[in-house]
Amino acid sequence: MFAYQVLIHTPPWVWVLLAYLVWQGIQSMQPRKTPIWRALILPVVFIVWGMSRIGFGPQGSAWPLIAWIAAALALLPLGVLTPRPFDVDHETGEIIRPGSAFALIRNLVVFSLQYGVGVISAIDAADRALAIIVGRAISGATAGYFIGSTVALLVAYRRKRAETA
Repeated sequence: MFAYQVLIHTPPWVWVLLAYLVWQGIQSMQPRKTPIWRALILPVVFIVWGMSRIGFGPQGSAWPLIAWIAAALALLPLGVLTPRPFDVDHETGEIIRPGSAFALIRNLVVFSLQYGVGVISAIDAADRALAIIVGRAISGATAGYFIGSTVALLVAYRRKRAETA
């Protein structure tokens, strides 16, 4: 009964986002060729999602913001240092990526963490303050990681494009 209540009170946009993340993850399991702008859609979704949580919740304490900043700064280097391999089609400028389950797993882990914190925040008032801080840390980590990985992707893309110029 509890799980059913959680599911029916989840906003529809959350299920749309989950479907998109699963679809993108499954797509990434196959080798593919894509324009750079399209390769940036998912990172932008995660960055916006991560940054959107900054202003939500009670603002009576600086701890949620501190947790967000600390987590973002902690995972930003990880995003920079763990770029996914790709080649560039020098005629079209498109990115050529090998297939990998990494994106599907990453998408599901990040979604599950964000969803779990959202559920705890909505249900248990006693745990809400801690859930807000943990939620901000997860959001900050998500944004930091994807900012770092986006920077790494754009730098590598620019370098690979310049190799043929």
